[in-house]
Amino acid sequence: MEIAEYPYFCHMTQQVDIVGMLDTLEHAGSNDVVILQACAHNPTGVDLSKSQWIQVAEKVQEKKLFAVFDSAYQGFATGDIDDDAWAVRYFTESIYKTQGASGICVAQSFSKNFGLYGERVGALHVVAPGNLSTQGVRGHLMALARAEYSNPPRFGACIVETVLGDKVLRSQWETDLETMSSRIQKMRGALRQELEKETEKDWSYIETQIGMFSYTGLTKEQVSRLREDFHIYLLPSGRMSVCGLNEGNVKYVARAVGEVIKV
Repeated sequence: MEIAEYPYFCHMTQQVDIVGMLDTLEHAGSNDVVILQACAHNPTGVDLSKSQWIQVAEKVQEKKLFAVFDSAYQGFATGDIDDDAWAVRYFTESIYKTQGASGICVAQSFSKNFGLYGERVGALHVVAPGNLSTQGVRGHLMALARAEYSNPPRFGACIVETVLGDKVLRSQWETDLETMSSRIQKMRGALRQELEKETEKDWSYIETQIGMFSYTGLTKEQVSRLREDFHIYLLPSGRMSVCGLNEGNVKYVARAVGEVIKV
């Protein structure tokens, strides 16, 4: 299988490289598969805007591409599961409106938004064009499942089924997601404030990014110093898990970052 990458993140602007992304998709072939993250982009923390999603959807339909959505953080971007599903639903509507459109797959994980990390529970949704039956897809998926794992563990799936099938529990879960999303955004604001105090630089992109992760803009060498001198752990790319921040450590983290970026 030949794999190509499309540009997504522009380090200069700290925004989505929508021009580069669309240009790469323009050169894709009919029935090529394009993988997209539905929301709370990992690792950058930068999501496409609705207008950008519309441009991507139009290009996908124009080139007759098959979109596969990775939906791992629904509810962790905006705190609202419906807002976080907007792109997937827009693509689904586009399929039924566009003659000759390809279908989409949505690989949905409940590891994060249900806290079921050890269970690895999720769901695979397949949307076929209106003129095609899903029975062939179902048969292929059942054959693959039988060959790969035969019978999956049920405990995690039963938890999700119980919560989503009960109005009270579902409402509680949605409230918990909003609480978690708000806490992440609060920590982003606190980190930005402390970083700007320490460095007198603009760190606004930390707060405008979304979801659990952030591209901090730190270099590999600076990340190494954070690890060796301050016991603060990021990936070499500078990607930070914002969930690791709290009111007790955010000032320490900001001071450490201030130290490592000094010339």
